[in-house]
Amino acid sequence: MKKKINIPSIFIYIVLSLWALTTIYPIVWVIQNSFKAKDRILSDSFSLPIGELFTLANYKKAFNNLNILGAYKNSIFISTVVAAIVIVLAGMASFALVRYSFKIKGTLQSLVMAAMMFPAFATIIPVFNMEFKWGIANTSSWGLTMLSAILPQVAGNLSFAIVVLTGFIKGLPLELEEAAYLEGCNAFQIFFKVVVPLTKPSFATVAIFSFLWSYNDLFSQMFFLRRPEMWAITRLLNQLTSQEGTNYGLMAAAVTLVVVPVVIVYIFLQKYIIKGMTAGAVKG
Repeated sequence: MKKKINIPSIFIYIVLSLWALTTIYPIVWVIQNSFKAKDRILSDSFSLPIGELFTLANYKKAFNNLNILGAYKNSIFISTVVAAIVIVLAGMASFALVRYSFKIKGTLQSLVMAAMMFPAFATIIPVFNMEFKWGIANTSSWGLTMLSAILPQVAGNLSFAIVVLTGFIKGLPLELEEAAYLEGCNAFQIFFKVVVPLTKPSFATVAIFSFLWSYNDLFSQMFFLRRPEMWAITRLLNQLTSQEGTNYGLMAAAVTLVVVPVVIVYIFLQKYIIKGMTAGAVKG
């Protein structure tokens, strides 16, 4: 049978397609201009980098003059550690808030929700002062400097992670955990052997968002990553922008090196993001 043409659906698809173009085209524009010489970008910024327009000079200069690989190493290390700590702490906190009853449970739940309303710039000064007194901020030690950047990002991601995981864990059948308890499992064994395998989509969502938010976080990195050898990739890009403000080719190459890995990660893991968010919303 022939399907009837749904005019409202066609209109919605057209609007969404135009919206997608406004988001995708700027990325494409930056990538194609990263393969052009800086003096040709202003005159032929919308032309494809074909023939005489094509050059790899911007990428060669980026790798020769900038510590791109070192910045990638720092970014990946910080983001991976942040994601790992967040999923462990948020998972156990969500399990406790859902399955256990104690006096300050309601207060803790309110504090978790309230923490999402405080922006990072409202707490960065006391956090920096606290870490400076601990001796981990503004030091020459690579490990301590990484730790000083990791701790605020973990704290900033915990509230969102707890809200997402709490909504999903509430929907899990309690009988499975009771059966594991009767088999002799303690609380930690129930969490890691029963709850975690059943909540993989939500844990994947939390891990991906925590990783990407940490990777893209420039504000806290401006405070805690002050030495050039310890800069993350976004911190390096910010420094490049201030030094090479008119070298649009080099800036486009640097932006491409920062953005493309994030886009690739999202393309391959988007099903986990969507599945985890929708599952948590429905079950919560």
